[in-house]
Amino acid sequence: MYIKKQRLLTPGPTPLYPPALHAMMRADMHHRTEDFRKVYRACLADLKEVMGTSNDVLMFAASGTGAMDGAVSNLFSKGDKVIVCVAGKFGERWAEIAKAYGLDANVITVPYGQVVKPEQVEAALLAEPATKGVFVQASETSTGAVHDVEAMGRAIAKTGAIFVVDAITGLGTMPLDIDGWGLDVVIGGSQKAFMVPPGLAFLSVSPKAWKLGETSNLPHYYFNLKKEKKSGDAGESSWTPATAMILALGEALVYVKQIGMADLIKNAQMLAQATRAAAGKLGLELFSAASPGSSVTAIKAPAGMDSGVIVKEFRTRFGSIIANGQGTMKGQIFRIAHLGYFDFADLFAMIACLEIILNANGHTVPYGTGVAAAQEVYAQAAVKK
Repeated sequence: MYIKKQRLLTPGPTPLYPPALHAMMRADMHHRTEDFRKVYRACLADLKEVMGTSNDVLMFAASGTGAMDGAVSNLFSKGDKVIVCVAGKFGERWAEIAKAYGLDANVITVPYGQVVKPEQVEAALLAEPATKGVFVQASETSTGAVHDVEAMGRAIAKTGAIFVVDAITGLGTMPLDIDGWGLDVVIGGSQKAFMVPPGLAFLSVSPKAWKLGETSNLPHYYFNLKKEKKSGDAGESSWTPATAMILALGEALVYVKQIGMADLIKNAQMLAQATRAAAGKLGLELFSAASPGSSVTAIKAPAGMDSGVIVKEFRTRFGSIIANGQGTMKGQIFRIAHLGYFDFADLFAMIACLEIILNANGHTVPYGTGVAAAQEVYAQAAVKK
């Protein structure tokens, strides 16, 4: 028997920032006191700073899907014409939420592994000038692909529609100029690049989005954006907050500011680049080769091998948890994350583990081949720095 440390290599939850965990031990603080108001105000201010926006930022005790739900129920009306970009499991979630609230959705669907092109969105907007909103994932975590939200934003900004972006895995892994690109609603979650457990959702809301929300007639109660803004301005949440989570997020945001959001993004980008290089040297094919993102790399399993075998071997041999494919891609791809509290030493070890697993299951590779490719990426980046 030997020691096996559990390691999270999934795109959420992600490895936790230790000082954030320590901060959670102060969770006996009452949420209607000035002590907690200071923490809450600091979280909202720091979220605005690291997201790089002048727009309002709101926070809820929920998964990211809660903020997605709230964006629809607070800003739109039944029958509103919208465009939904579907390039994977989470794009399908946007379509399901739009349907649940009775929106008239033009769903642009592309095969898993591909992305919706900005030209497709622009054409759909031209075809239906009454469109009130466009929904997309910045980073489609189910496939490892990334959308060109900058180009989409330019097209949408010329219209009366608002641009609603699920950036739950995009924040901290890719550049997102929220104000400059016209991203009217940007949604994030605590358990991704922000290195704390699941439980908090947040979103930025632009003046254009607030204006559209003035005519919304959809029902909502808990996810009430106007109420939450009023409460947030007073340093409180509308409802009982996830106190421990907010304390943790506050500590993690201090760390993100110390690193700098640009360098946090660069960290994810370099890890993703090194993973892609290693996969190529190991004879593995990327699933989203045309538009790979930096939050997670989706890799096709070798011919004849179920990706679930690789996922299971990571856990049983090494105590490490990676992600299988989702939906129709289960058994075909495995996904390795790069976001949050994750560094090159973690990556070198993960690739070495992958080499052992591949060899043990009939896909023969020389030991050290993938690790060397990742080391080369690191060495070149270190020299440039």
